[in-house]
Amino acid sequence: MGSLITVILPVFLLIGAGYLATRGGAFPQVAVDGLMKFTQSYAFPCLLFRAVSGFDIGEEFHAPLLLSYYVSATLCFIIGALAAWLVFKRPAEDCVVIGFCCLFSNTLMLGIPITERAFGADALEANFAIIAMHAPFCYTLGIAVMETVRARGNGFNPLKIAAQIARQMIRNPLVIALILGFAVNLGGIPLPLPLTDAVDMMVAASVPAALFAVGGVLVQYKIEGDWRVVIVICIITLLIHPALVWMFGSYAGLDRDAFRSALITAAVAPGINTYVFANIYDRAKRVAASSVLVTTAAALFTVWFWLSILP
Repeated sequence: MGSLITVILPVFLLIGAGYLATRGGAFPQVAVDGLMKFTQSYAFPCLLFRAVSGFDIGEEFHAPLLLSYYVSATLCFIIGALAAWLVFKRPAEDCVVIGFCCLFSNTLMLGIPITERAFGADALEANFAIIAMHAPFCYTLGIAVMETVRARGNGFNPLKIAAQIARQMIRNPLVIALILGFAVNLGGIPLPLPLTDAVDMMVAASVPAALFAVGGVLVQYKIEGDWRVVIVICIITLLIHPALVWMFGSYAGLDRDAFRSALITAAVAPGINTYVFANIYDRAKRVAASSVLVTTAAALFTVWFWLSILP
């Protein structure tokens, strides 16, 4: 009960505050959109840039951590897509979107604050290593599979798929921030103190602003679509994904901090990017929106469970 009150509940109270303020009209939707734009395009890129530019890449980017997380995530993508195809008889494009909902965790807006509150800011290094690969890996996998599915019968065009992936990556501020962070880190480029202080000020605003914005964004979503599919997405993302990370992480012998970061990152709800992906292809949008709303609410209890059994 202590972890629920001191770690998880404040995070979800901020989300709830944003939801209630927006639902009640005290915080207009245009303000929510502006706050989300601020966090996604400016504050969180500053957070990632600051983290990646300063940590020991050789120490944090090690195969056991990344394989434990991303093999598990890929398996969840496959399980979700196959369940949608074989059990629910959804069209192939819908199956890819549903698989993407099981793949893309809300690593920034939920994974970072929960890990930090539970284990301290010093425990976030492994989180940032996972996040550095997250958008590139997930979008590459999702777009590659979707474009392959859409091209069935018309011939496989790897150049078209590569161009679509490149378009999504080059316009993503998080990816740009990561590239700049790696350039500063690997190039040993010194940053002037006024610049780092300004970036740190942006970083300090990122998490609380993002959590409030998430609550406001959830007002836009309605619980629609196939409830059975949404429940399956909940089971895969909140239970199967962290269970797989537990299994692979234990087998790989991850140290305590890396194990905790990987598991909490896997245990949080899907990110809003799942709906963005569904919207790009105009497929399974109601399921994607509903899964974000339902899994975010359910994560209050499932993350508590995972925290209670973590070493």
